[in-house]
Amino acid sequence: MKKYFIQKKPFIVPTTDGKIIEEHHGLASTKNTAISIAHMVAPPGWSEPFQTPEFDEYTYIIKGKKQFTIEDEVIILEAGQSIKIEKNTRIQYANPFEEVCEYIAICTPAFSPSSVHRETKE
Repeated sequence: MKKYFIQKKPFIVPTTDGKIIEEHHGLASTKNTAISIAHMVAPPGWSEPFQTPEFDEYTYIIKGKKQFTIEDEVIILEAGQSIKIEKNTRIQYANPFEEVCEYIAICTPAFSPSSVHRETKE
């Protein structure tokens, strides 16, 4: 019995906002409930509504910059930097910059649409 799994075909999450999401491990790709690992590419001008997820999220920026609005504080990360956002924290992710932002996101437990608690855009 193999004690490893090589992911060669990540699940491509359908989006309508121009963001590319490739889930390598997690609920959608491998049915893993403990962790999700995704490669993301956010186009210039992209943003999501505020959310208050039930999971910790780690983000590592590969290229470009990404803006995090955590509660009332705005933080901008650049390539080579990373951040951990603790579960039950109100946050908004965005790329208001003129260049693409490429990053890795890791969620524990795994990301699920029912546990992210996105607010509706006004």
